[in-house]
Amino acid sequence: MTNRLITFIITLLIPIGSFAQEKLRFEPSVWNFGTILETDGRVSHTFTAENVGSEPLVILDVVTSCGCTVPEFSRQPILPGARTSITVTFDPTNRPGTFDKELWVYSTQRKRIATLTIRGNVTPRPKSIEELFPVDAGGGLRLSATLCTFAYIYAGKRMQGAIGYVNNSQHPLRLELRPEVSSGLLTIEAPRMIAPGERGEINLSYLIPADKPRYGTIRDALEVVADGQSNGTLLVVHGIGVDTPPGGANPKVARAEVSENFIKFGPVRHSGVVCRRSITLANTGEADLVVRAVEGTEHVDVSLRPGQRLAPGDSARLEVTLDPSRQEFGVLSDHIVVITNDPARPMRRIRVTAIIEQ
Repeated sequence: MTNRLITFIITLLIPIGSFAQEKLRFEPSVWNFGTILETDGRVSHTFTAENVGSEPLVILDVVTSCGCTVPEFSRQPILPGARTSITVTFDPTNRPGTFDKELWVYSTQRKRIATLTIRGNVTPRPKSIEELFPVDAGGGLRLSATLCTFAYIYAGKRMQGAIGYVNNSQHPLRLELRPEVSSGLLTIEAPRMIAPGERGEINLSYLIPADKPRYGTIRDALEVVADGQSNGTLLVVHGIGVDTPPGGANPKVARAEVSENFIKFGPVRHSGVVCRRSITLANTGEADLVVRAVEGTEHVDVSLRPGQRLAPGDSARLEVTLDPSRQEFGVLSDHIVVITNDPARPMRRIRVTAIIEQ
């Protein structure tokens, strides 16, 4: 019997074109755990399969789509007509809601011979105050976050966001939000006094006047002060001001395309000459492309300027200049942001890297 098994294994490892297609049939191949509790921990199910082919096979691996799903299986040869099993364990920790995970079963011929699926719904465990409001702002005040981000802010359209708060102390708390950086466009709605145990939201909104557009990065920073004391917590609100997309059916619009999204200066000597690299900005649309804003950095200079126009089909060279003598030694990594009136993709971010050597 041992000799026969060895012969079977050797046969499997030799690629012979006349081999019949491998087949491993799982019945069922889908398992629904139903509703499970996160607090109950891991759940498992064992799938059973039969080799319905005419040749023996060996399971090489079972590949999962998520680290939360772990398979256990045997690599012993499965003879024709024989059965095997795969036990799949799912960990629901920090994975509330529905789940649908696939597992792919591969043979030693590196072919996928079966697909397994587990499904279900995780009822989340109750979260602590510290988990719901992880930011300690001092004085018993806790916040759900310190960052409120808006992707694009369109002129004439109010963009709204919120940051949650709770007074985790036993006394009323006085709240102040002192501007450290102000765009002049941010509206804040927040209570002045917060009762013990009270939960709520600090509402934050941007509105760019339709007749006074603002382009590029818009940023505000607010120092959080609880009962006259600050532990340094800042609320940061930011977004990118862009044109409001045109209305109507199939309007003619501009389309911005850049030849590269990455500019590499490579190794440069600190005492060396000024370095230059260039990429191309092209308008592949049907309307004039207008450069609304160019946000460089303190590390490089950019030739492109706000207000520059490109007719449909035209292009312009964007030259980036690096003076190594103005940089610190080591790796330099930064970005250039170009804002245009392209409604589909108004912001283009170009990464710039260099290595400043002695």
